[in-house]
Amino acid sequence: MIISHGHLDHCGLVPNLMDLEPEIYCTSVTARLSGLLARDTLKISERRGHNIPYYNEEIHEFERRARSVEYREEFETSGYNVCFYDAGHIPGSSSVYLEKDKQSLFYTGDINTIQTELLNGADTKYPKSDILLTESTYFGRNHTPRALLEERFIESIKDTVECGGKAIIPVFSIGRTQEIMLILKKYGLHAYVDGMGVDVFNIMKREPEYVRDIDKLKNVFTSSNIVEPEERRNLIREPCIIVTSAGMLNGGPVLYYINEIYDDPKSKIHLTGYQAEGTNGRKAMESGYIEDRSEIIHLNCRLELYDFSAHCGDAQLKELVKKFCDNGTETVFPVHGDNTQGFADWIKEEIDVKSIAPVIGETIYI
Repeated sequence: MIISHGHLDHCGLVPNLMDLEPEIYCTSVTARLSGLLARDTLKISERRGHNIPYYNEEIHEFERRARSVEYREEFETSGYNVCFYDAGHIPGSSSVYLEKDKQSLFYTGDINTIQTELLNGADTKYPKSDILLTESTYFGRNHTPRALLEERFIESIKDTVECGGKAIIPVFSIGRTQEIMLILKKYGLHAYVDGMGVDVFNIMKREPEYVRDIDKLKNVFTSSNIVEPEERRNLIREPCIIVTSAGMLNGGPVLYYINEIYDDPKSKIHLTGYQAEGTNGRKAMESGYIEDRSEIIHLNCRLELYDFSAHCGDAQLKELVKKFCDNGTETVFPVHGDNTQGFADWIKEEIDVKSIAPVIGETIYI
């Protein structure tokens, strides 16, 4: 079992597979993050009365079995030669090269080739590979240039606070919390941080080689700006900037803060990433309300979305595929996107390389 990175859609079910007694390979920080997420998922599920197919014992077994591998460290498992490459998505995220019987495959994982405040971007010295398995999340959509995005984001926050409002910044705990804190610091803004993003920062402190500048990161997480639950009530009384989980408004401390500012037209919720269908974040954007413990909360505060994505945009995805195909890739499988078939069609038409968009349940022999 190879885990590309510590996001739930890539590692969330791993503890449930321990009865298979697998060999597990990932970077050391991915192992730590996967364990953290598994325990958090278990805690939330128990609180809400949901069933989840594993227990603490399986999480411990996963952590015991996980074998840490560094970038560009070649190893062998089950007859495959394997090597990880930095995917630039979150700390510890990996692209994976596999080779067996003179056939090779490169899996991008979730990948970002653009440098950010937190990360250097993906390692783009790719090996030659017969097959490319690529994410396609933002096929057909380019991101706002990062410098312009940061400028708009910062100006909006300044405007909110100067008008006497509270700037609430919901963030994903892994990667986004730390990135946003670094951006705010870069522009001279003092922000408080609340939620699981602090636990993730503490993991990163123990794995400094996976971020651009650990000293900068330490400087933005201080004892004076990390919020304890009992401090929230006093903090929210005055204009302030609060970076808090969860990024899609479905749980975490952000719901406390929204309950405090939802009726204040001076205050603002600054969303910082994709809002999946069915989440509170999507409901807030489309209909102006959220749900909290079966109550409907209509938002009179302001709401804005800033796309601080950790994925390649359309231009970077196409450049990545062209680079592989120019280096001999013969087949491309687009996955992990809303329009994988559209990307496969583009690859066939524009690059003249065989491309297949797998559908759920389909088996493909290569």
